[in-house]
Amino acid sequence: MMDRNFQKIGLVNGLLLLLATIGSVAVTKYASINSGWLASAFLGLSFLVTLISYFQMRLMDREQLEKLEYDELNKEKASATLFTSQEADSFPARRSREQFERFFIPLFTILIVTLSCYFLYRAFNVLKIVRPIEQSRAYIALSVYALFGLVFFILGKYSSGLSRNNPQSLLRPSGSFLMTSAYICFIVTGTIAATRASFPNADTYVARILCVVLLLITVEYLFSLVFEIYRPRVKGRAGRLLYDSRFAGLFGEPESVFKTAAHAMDYQFGFKVSETWFFRFFRKNILILILAQIAILLVSTTVVVIEPGEQALLERFGKQVNQGEVLNPGPHFKLPWPIDSIRRYKTLEVQSFNIGFEADDTKAKETVILWTLSHYKEEYNLLVASRDELGSTNNQDAVPVNLLTVSIPVQFQIKDLKSYAYNFSDAANVLQNLATREVVRYLVGVDLHEIMSFGRSEAAETLKKRIQAEADRYNLGVQIIFIGLQDIHPPVKIAESYENVVSAGQEVQTKLLTAQADGESTLSAAHANADLTAQQARAYSSNKIVEANGMTSQFTNQITAYNASPKVYQARLYYQAIQKGMVGARKIVLGASNSQDVIMFNLEDKFRSDLIDLNLPSGK
Repeated sequence: MMDRNFQKIGLVNGLLLLLATIGSVAVTKYASINSGWLASAFLGLSFLVTLISYFQMRLMDREQLEKLEYDELNKEKASATLFTSQEADSFPARRSREQFERFFIPLFTILIVTLSCYFLYRAFNVLKIVRPIEQSRAYIALSVYALFGLVFFILGKYSSGLSRNNPQSLLRPSGSFLMTSAYICFIVTGTIAATRASFPNADTYVARILCVVLLLITVEYLFSLVFEIYRPRVKGRAGRLLYDSRFAGLFGEPESVFKTAAHAMDYQFGFKVSETWFFRFFRKNILILILAQIAILLVSTTVVVIEPGEQALLERFGKQVNQGEVLNPGPHFKLPWPIDSIRRYKTLEVQSFNIGFEADDTKAKETVILWTLSHYKEEYNLLVASRDELGSTNNQDAVPVNLLTVSIPVQFQIKDLKSYAYNFSDAANVLQNLATREVVRYLVGVDLHEIMSFGRSEAAETLKKRIQAEADRYNLGVQIIFIGLQDIHPPVKIAESYENVVSAGQEVQTKLLTAQADGESTLSAAHANADLTAQQARAYSSNKIVEANGMTSQFTNQITAYNASPKVYQARLYYQAIQKGMVGARKIVLGASNSQDVIMFNLEDKFRSDLIDLNLPSGK
């Protein structure tokens, strides 16, 4: 017959787990502990496992009592035949236990899986919003979870010890989950203490780790259900309980790992490796070896080497040591982790971030960059001022603006490490936000055409001064080294239209300059023709004056000649007139004076002599 003390212990375990679950929920809600919700989920599942284990122990106890009664009655010969023929109907307690294990336990395991999935879903929603622990109520929660952990550790050790002495004991699942709950309560206690020691994110991290542990147990139960369907049944051989988690059993019976490893090694090597002195020494002193290893690791954390180009800050429990003294490159000594910690920063390294775009490594090697093609993973459009091309004077009109895509790399160095590390949790992100704000402010006040052409150098220098001023105002502890404006262009979607507009403007300017050149050429030619005509008129006037003067002088000379010899003068003029009139006329000279020749004149029009009297070459 099963020891009744096992049932009492199982009942006590179940009642304590139920009270602890209710208390954990109340304390978690009271102090707003994220990891406490996961601890409450583990306590609730432990209560259900302990409860079902208690019911199964009751059924097995009834079955053993029933078998004892049957054996006592079977000793009487008169009743032997009766009980032999009706054996199947003589064990209702065994049928109840078999039906319980066949139907109820699988359904109960499905219930555990469902509840675990629900707890994981709720934990996922809770962890979306980081809620700080109520520090004024943290000590109460710390005390409660420490008490729970201590009680469950004692009961779990006791229950696990009893189950090891009796391999068929149903206290093993209860003891395993009690030990798991004890460790989780201790972890939550340490988490609350860490939040009090200036580690505010410890609660969230521990909650996520507990989610992973709960997920592992849930997956184990799912696989156990599937394997139970296909498990071969051997008569007289009991299977492992579905609600008995092997993962939780590692906390209740850690030595089972060595047993499994010993059997595997014995099978692998073909002899009893588990009986060698080394294996027994290792199994006996495993705790000392683990502690020694941990001690060596902790001692190794007492020496830290700061690399060249780096500086570091020493913190003790998350707070500054020696007023935030900066550690320069070289070896340094500190207290072991987690008492002291080092925060390293590359103060000599030129750090950078980008404004207006997200770089794409696949397009970084492009040599030809066009406005119409995107060469970044993502580009952002900013507002830029523009000239009022229409010349509107209505004050109610909208301010002319355009969209512009800018790619501005910003490079900086850390010049004040303490300010950079402690004034903001993420100073680099703050600097990027400040720089982006200053770029947006600057672009809305500059002209589009200037910033895209000759105004880049001035814009880069102005932005550098503005960003540095903002960084100094917020005491970020950084120095701006370089502001780049190498890639400024219209958005990709409208780049082609912008190019068409610019091209049309260039064509208009070309035509204006051509017309201006034609006008200058025509005006110069007109001035030249006017000067030529004026000079010709002056020459003609001078010629006429000279001719008039010549004629006046000639007339004066003619009067003198006439007065000297009037007849000779008249004859001379007569013959000069004949000479002039006969120029170009055909003449006939008659040499003999006594001839009676008849001369006939043909006064008809003739061809010009220059067309008739041609001097042809000889032989033609």
